[in-house]
Amino acid sequence: MDLETGIHQNHFKKESWRTVLTLAYQSLGVVYGDLSTSPLYVYTSTFADDIEHSETNEEIYGILSFVFWTLTIVPLLKYVFIVLKADDNGEGGTFALYSLLCRHARVNPLPSSQVVDEDLSMYKNDIINPAPSTLSARLKSALEKHRVLQKFLLLLALIGACMVIGDGVLSPAISVFSAVSGIELAMSKGHHQYIEVPFACIILIALFALQHYGTHRVGFLFAPVVITWLLCISSIGIYNIFHWNPRVYRALSPYYMYKFLKKTQRGGWMSLGGILLCITGSEAMFADLGHFSQLSIKIAFTSIVYPSLILAYMGQAAYLSQNHVVDNNYRIGFYVSVPGLVVITVMLVTTCLMSLVIVLCWHQSVILAICFILFFGTLEVLYLSAALIKFLEGAWVPIALSFFFMSVMCVWHYGTLRQYEFDLQNTVSVDRLLSLGPGLGIVRVGGIGLIHTDLVSGIPSIFSHFVTNIPAFHQVLVFLCVKTVSIAHVKHEERFLVGHIGLREHHIYRCVVRYGYRDARVDDVKFENDLICSIAEYIRTGREGLDNAGEDSVKQREEMMVVGTPSTHLDGIQVCEDNDVANTELASTSELREIQSPPVIKPRKRVRFVIPKSPEIDRNVQDELRALMEARVAGVAYIMGHSYVRAKQGSSLMKKMVINFGYDFLRRNCRTNTYVLNVPPASTLEVGMVCHI
Repeated sequence: MDLETGIHQNHFKKESWRTVLTLAYQSLGVVYGDLSTSPLYVYTSTFADDIEHSETNEEIYGILSFVFWTLTIVPLLKYVFIVLKADDNGEGGTFALYSLLCRHARVNPLPSSQVVDEDLSMYKNDIINPAPSTLSARLKSALEKHRVLQKFLLLLALIGACMVIGDGVLSPAISVFSAVSGIELAMSKGHHQYIEVPFACIILIALFALQHYGTHRVGFLFAPVVITWLLCISSIGIYNIFHWNPRVYRALSPYYMYKFLKKTQRGGWMSLGGILLCITGSEAMFADLGHFSQLSIKIAFTSIVYPSLILAYMGQAAYLSQNHVVDNNYRIGFYVSVPGLVVITVMLVTTCLMSLVIVLCWHQSVILAICFILFFGTLEVLYLSAALIKFLEGAWVPIALSFFFMSVMCVWHYGTLRQYEFDLQNTVSVDRLLSLGPGLGIVRVGGIGLIHTDLVSGIPSIFSHFVTNIPAFHQVLVFLCVKTVSIAHVKHEERFLVGHIGLREHHIYRCVVRYGYRDARVDDVKFENDLICSIAEYIRTGREGLDNAGEDSVKQREEMMVVGTPSTHLDGIQVCEDNDVANTELASTSELREIQSPPVIKPRKRVRFVIPKSPEIDRNVQDELRALMEARVAGVAYIMGHSYVRAKQGSSLMKKMVINFGYDFLRRNCRTNTYVLNVPPASTLEVGMVCHI
């Protein structure tokens, strides 16, 4: 789905009722497809086991009561009225809850986290430190101190995320096949099998082909289909209620659940796996929150989806109460059993994380959190125990997929963490590196060298390895770190973090580019210009005195400054390129002054830094800007580290398997840094190095 759509829509969530209703309309075409098709197979799946009809209709009323209260408690009460409020700056899902907990408890799951990241405007806008004497403060302190608790929290988040992925692999096929399975009622037994699967495949191909157009377009396209479907099943439900059994509303009493379990006992408990299918897709209301808004999802569910589903289930129960023959041949078999375990596991993970959010983020009473997890957790554990019966009937497929994806994530996280620690332990000092210059014969060549690194401090060992073998580097060096922070979105004016490495005359800089976990990275030539402008703006407005060798110079050199991008920081330095020859003197107008590159014979292009009107610029600053401009004219080279990671000697067999085969395979087959994809191969240089971790 289009990430940028969600970003822009989040800015307009509270503008007007027209916008809210538009988002509610779009959400019907994206969020509720799975939930809306559940009436197709809930009763069929529930009565497929050892549950039979009786003349008293206690079984039918009991199942309707379970369906009604399950729909009321889980999607309506839990998600609409509670979980949706736990959004992370408009984002929802398992990782949104995990991100909230990490920020409020000061848990840094990413090795490249910096204290300065906590100054981001979207990082602390909802954080209130609890009183030291409260249980919330003690729980927060325990999470910050004990690595075991942090790993458990990460594992819980990974389980929820991987279960969603495992379910998502099969859910589109399940929903579409369920929708077209009614064809077999209108066709002979020997012919429908040649229609259902091809027709479902055509619909799936069309669905995936349309997704790249973005969530808002998919929502507008499919919302009429879902609305028509909901109106049809609710209308049919109303007809069945008045035609077959107007007194079916009595089944809404929870007393019929007790009578159902008392009469059916083990068979009734096993049938809960089929009843669970009525809330398949409820998690999507929270997971897709970033594309819409809390209010729009609440309006769509409470005004259209919820009443339509209740009427549809009541109508089916009214019909079955007068027609006790259920054709068990009309089943979806394998397909209805698949979500019977994954769905409830994801919901249980959300319940556990929400109980922590209530205490750590909302600073509510621990008793309230315990009541939350006992009330919703007990219901979900009951359904989970019944869903385990379906494990061998097909539910093992998404479970196996989930654990496969979880293994991949764990291997990647472990390997990345160990490699980052290796790089951090093997950093080199720029002063030491430059002091080796005369001995190594190091020379500075024209241009800008962008050295990609995962480190946010220090010089990576890959660069010293490069200089040792090729004793030359560029006139301007930029150590570039592109990292993800534990918030959904980073504003453009806070994206670049720039600082000096060493003295000013070294012309070595560090730039940390920060993205949120929901930010779309569109890295192209514009990214390169933004990077250069950010460095130039830092040179113009950054701290002075870095060229002094006083006792505070080391501390000053480690400090970095937040610099806005030219697209949002319009009063900062801008880059202008053209192909004509112009005067190289410092030009000045009433509004702008320009520092231009020195003249060359027949230049192919000219680079100008357009500087806003300000007090007289220091001579050293002018020289530094001119050096940056000269390097920009000469060109930009991307220097990439290509580490061959191996487990160090003496490692256990398990570690060797994980690092030498698992992590190495993932590194070789995962996509490289996105901004490099748009860089000409002639401008890219890879430096190989073996790392023993």
